[in-house]
Amino acid sequence: MTTFDPNKLSVTFFNGVTETMPIFPRYYTLTHSDLTGELFLDVGPSYQVDKINVNMRDEVLGHWYTTKECLSFHANVYVSNGEFDKEVSKMRYEIFKRELPLALKAIRYGDRHIFELYPQLDEHSICIFFQSVYPEYQGVENWGRFKDYKTNIT
Repeated sequence: MTTFDPNKLSVTFFNGVTETMPIFPRYYTLTHSDLTGELFLDVGPSYQVDKINVNMRDEVLGHWYTTKECLSFHANVYVSNGEFDKEVSKMRYEIFKRELPLALKAIRYGDRHIFELYPQLDEHSICIFFQSVYPEYQGVENWGRFKDYKTNIT
C-alpha cells in the first residue's frame, strides 16, 4: 500500500456542498493519476461521472447511506463486468483491496472538516461493494470505521 501524502490530494467541493454542509446528500468520487500518484477527491450532491475513466474504471465511489435504523458509508469499486478476463479481474480485485486503505484515508482526510463538525461520523461502518461478474471477486465487505483511517496529519 502506498503511504498517504496529503500534498498529493486535491479536493473539490461542488454544487452547493461545502466543507461543512450538508451531510446528505454527500457523494465522493475519488480518482487518481497513475503517472504522478496524485489523488483527486470530488465531494458533492452526486458522483462526478465526468471524472470517471471509462477505460480503467479504477475509481472509488462512496456516499453516506441512511435508513431509519442506521447510518453507514457505502463505497463501490468496479472490478469487472465481463470486459476483463478472470486473471485481469483477479489482479484488479487484489489492487483494490491493497489500495483501499489509502483511498479511505484520502476520503477521511479530504473531508476532515465534516468529521470535525460531526465526530460521530467516525463511528459508522464502511461497506465496500465489489462489483464483478466473477462471484469470487464480487460482494460486500465491512472495512471498519472512518476512525480507523484517521491520520495524524493536520
